[in-house]
Amino acid sequence: MLHNLNNVLDYIETHLDQTIDFHDIEKIVGISEYHFRRVFSFLSGMSLHEYIRHRRLSNAAFELQKGKTSVTEMAFKYGYHSVDGFSRSFKDWCGTNPSEIKKTTHFKAFPKLTFQLTIQGGIDMEYQIEEKKSFKMVGLQKRVPIVFDGINLEIQQLAKSITQAQREQLRTFANIHPHSVMNASFNFDEGRMQGEGHLDHIIGVISTLRNEFEGFDVIEVPALTWAVFSSQGEFPKVMQESWGKIYSEWLPSSDYELVEAPEISFTGDLSDLANVRSEIWIAVRKKK
Repeated sequence: MLHNLNNVLDYIETHLDQTIDFHDIEKIVGISEYHFRRVFSFLSGMSLHEYIRHRRLSNAAFELQKGKTSVTEMAFKYGYHSVDGFSRSFKDWCGTNPSEIKKTTHFKAFPKLTFQLTIQGGIDMEYQIEEKKSFKMVGLQKRVPIVFDGINLEIQQLAKSITQAQREQLRTFANIHPHSVMNASFNFDEGRMQGEGHLDHIIGVISTLRNEFEGFDVIEVPALTWAVFSSQGEFPKVMQESWGKIYSEWLPSSDYELVEAPEISFTGDLSDLANVRSEIWIAVRKKK
């Protein structure tokens, strides 16, 4: 897969001044656009959109420094619909207006990426592939800011907003494994890996009951195949490290690709944050 990822980077490089066809990318890398975007973000630390934008602006900066093309030509060559839009994006990126780039002594560049394999110590990942029937996520849901490292204060506030009566009622709905509190995130904004934007988050339980679930938010999840990862250690540090390893190490080397579905995690007893047992569920399918 590493070879295919680099082939995609080569394809992007030759199409920076053209329309990038994501159907072509899917054919090159052999996985869905959704899967590729997620893997790219975890491997590179930036979104695919951000990478393409920065490469285009970097190329534009080099060409403008040569002085053979105008700002207007650069704007339309690299896909901007107006010179003003290009100029704003360019200044946000490097701090200089494109019309002044030839005068500056501080030049910014953004080189092409290349993915390489790095082995960083043998840490086993305990997981299993499970077929699960459709179920419901039942609980309280909120749109919250994305926080990649550390505790998300708004999710923490959401958890605190659940009353004791609601918790007791939710326990009566939890009729399938693991019968514990569920956290699920979905509908991520593009800036996930930069800690930017928002996501939908629900705290509750999973259930197959046909109740009305009055007073709670309900998310229907269809029958899917899930990769279930277990971890134990300092919370939330170990769980967050597990998320990174799943996307940057396990997925690129596995026979599976992502299916668009909520990302679900379960945590055990939180009384000792130095030793918390957790589970992470991601929906997958066999690569074609």
